[in-house]
Amino acid sequence: MHWIYVVILAAVQGLTELLPVSSSAHVIVTAELLHENMSTPANALLLVMLHTGTMFAVIVYFWRQWVNTFFKSWNAFYRFARMIFVASFLSGLVGYPVILLVEHILSHGNHHAVIEALFHKLNWIAPALAAGGILILWAGLREARNPNSKTGSAGGITWGQAIVMGVVQGFAIPFRGFSRSGSTISAGLLADGDRVPVESFSFAMAVAITPLAIARELYRLVNADAHPGVHPSLVTSLAPSFLGMVCAFFAGILALKWLSKWLEQGRWYLFGIYCLVASIVVMLLYLRGW
Repeated sequence: MHWIYVVILAAVQGLTELLPVSSSAHVIVTAELLHENMSTPANALLLVMLHTGTMFAVIVYFWRQWVNTFFKSWNAFYRFARMIFVASFLSGLVGYPVILLVEHILSHGNHHAVIEALFHKLNWIAPALAAGGILILWAGLREARNPNSKTGSAGGITWGQAIVMGVVQGFAIPFRGFSRSGSTISAGLLADGDRVPVESFSFAMAVAITPLAIARELYRLVNADAHPGVHPSLVTSLAPSFLGMVCAFFAGILALKWLSKWLEQGRWYLFGIYCLVASIVVMLLYLRGW
């Protein structure tokens, strides 16, 4: 992929990753408009590395808040670590069977398909955007009507909220368009969580599972490397991926304050409206042959 395309995709990723509008959907649609297929091993690795850049942006942005809540004492950290582990475990427990089911559907009884084949299917992204938009709209309107939400323990997160957020993240993992942050924050709000700790815990869950996604894509690319002439090599694929990661980091920092401000001001539902409109646009692009 040309480096200019990498920078464009990194900017789109960084500006949308930290908003509940599905950065993957925006990156994939942008890539389609640039005539790039994000389902190839090299481009799938780039997509994951873009997420890595914004993951570091999340760590930098939330670090002080995490230190003051989850890391303020050994007991607080231990409880937080257990919650993250349980939530991530439930995400895998739910997400893995869904991935197998989707791969089976994509295979159509022929060669084995991988979940990354969805990365360029706009007809799958559109309904996923709509589903995410409905969930965000539901949570946002409920939050706007009841602004004084309850605050739980352990930095504002209860075990029930952590479990619900982990399960919902499992459904979000396989589908590009069903925003992971949008769905988990909405789930936390619907479980009577407080805005600030729900947002913080949602991004902490994302940070916890991103290394696994990177490892999966590296594994795919190494396997592709075993067939010279079929796929780009690992070495040539890493250079644009690292460029994209750096650009996505800086773009992500710019987007974080916007998200926090709108969430705290009770404007969460507006992201749901945007996702519903975006789903219509994506479906129109699909019907026009993109």
